Amino acid sequence: MRKLRVAVYKFSSCDGCQLQFLNLEDELLELSNFIEFALFYEARRFVGSGPYDVAFVEGSISTPHEVEVIKKVREESKIVVAIGACATSGGIQALRNWANEKEYKLYVYPRPEWIETLKYAEPPSKYIRVDYEIRGCPVSKEQLLSFVLQLLKGKIPTLPVDSVCVECKRRGNVCVLVARGIPCLGPITMGGCGALCPSYGRGCYGCYGPMIDPKPEVLNACFKELGLKPKEIQLLFKQFTNWSKEFRRVIEEYE
Repeated sequence: MRKLRVAVYKFSSCDGCQLQFLNLEDELLELSNFIEFALFYEARRFVGSGPYDVAFVEGSISTPHEVEVIKKVREESKIVVAIGACATSGGIQALRNWANEKEYKLYVYPRPEWIETLKYAEPPSKYIRVDYEIRGCPVSKEQLLSFVLQLLKGKIPTLPVDSVCVECKRRGNVCVLVARGIPCLGPITMGGCGALCPSYGRGCYGCYGPMIDPKPEVLNACFKELGLKPKEIQLLFKQFTNWSKEFRRVIEEYE
């Protein structure tokens, strides 16, 4: 059987999501019998040219050069998969989208005129068609493995569609929002993490981004009833997936 040719690309990001492939460890050894990492700078020196069966893309698009590269990735790949919060909604670095990009360069770099950036850090889907999104900060290695195995079996991959609240119910967690009054983004956040934070008595930070039809305005009203100040509510939404259009509706209310 011909091996699945895989490419793993990094754009503006921390490398944490592509590292999850390497964190598979024992499973990765078995997978190597069925897939070939033709391009994976974090794992090997060899670089195989396209076309690729699947390209996993980590990171947001933040520079004109990255726009050129992501378009080439789309041309050379049958399937493009965005992995992680940066690649699905802009990520942490999209926080600069709420500030003046030119001022940031003045603060950070001694020669800002040498730095070429886009006005906004945005997900690859802004520039190309993305076939699948695997959420998280970082992505779940179990989800990565499941996705690859489904491709190898010739199936159309399926990914979580329920909210974190559903995962809390499955684990038997007491709702931190209702029972303890802890602000939690779980009701509007896509599941897939196994309700990690609420399982330890903390509110969900929303790192998997908005679920399907999340209705963030309803949760916004709930937070107001809890007595949270406008800035506190804004900062809850202004985290890992702040540039997603659903979360931005609440953030913009308090700008």
